Amino acid sequence: MQITKQLALFLENRVGMLARVCDALSAAKVNIFAISTSDTVDHIVIRMVVSDPAKAMAMFEEHGSLVVQDDVLMITGDNKPGSLARIAHKLADAKINIEYAYCATSPDAKKGLLIMRVADVKKAMKVLNT
Repeated sequence: MQITKQLALFLENRVGMLARVCDALSAAKVNIFAISTSDTVDHIVIRMVVSDPAKAMAMFEEHGSLVVQDDVLMITGDNKPGSLARIAHKLADAKINIEYAYCATSPDAKKGLLIMRVADVKKAMKVLNT
């Protein structure tokens, strides 16, 4: 588990936007570790954890895109029933709000990767490490 940087990129919600973002990151040799998208009528928010957030942020800003950087928790955990429940309960018991989270894993994987934005990342790290 670690605190890492997440980028939130705000773009027009048009065909091919995600493909262009991924192409630009690939050309810059920036790997995507986790990604989530959410849409509204006229824009899309692409949240991602990447191998070089400073490089990616500079690249997006150079193209005039709105990009915001936040601290998030990146947790590698067991891929079994109850794993996320235990994390959520520990944070709830410590009165730490989970603002949002995203994760994925293949069904046969032993481990999964969870990205979580919480109200207080440092306190959350302490709580989850006990």
